[in-house]
Amino acid sequence: MITKRIYVAGWSLGWVSVLDVQGRTIWIVEAHRDGKRFIVRADEMLTAFVELQRAIHEFAVSVTNREGINRGSA
Repeated sequence: MITKRIYVAGWSLGWVSVLDVQGRTIWIVEAHRDGKRFIVRADEMLTAFVELQRAIHEFAVSVTNREGINRGSA
């Protein structure tokens, strides 16, 4: 469900799991669009995707707020 929302929003998405030197699984999730890129690492797959979604959302909110400020000062 999270991946679908990210794709629908126009982001390219990829993920991989790797083992660290202690044998623990680490999930790495990456999304990019329009020159902006987010990379998240987490111990669990769901956590990685939730954190990626949060980062993208916070970015979108900051852009929207900035555009609103710029329009208001014109």
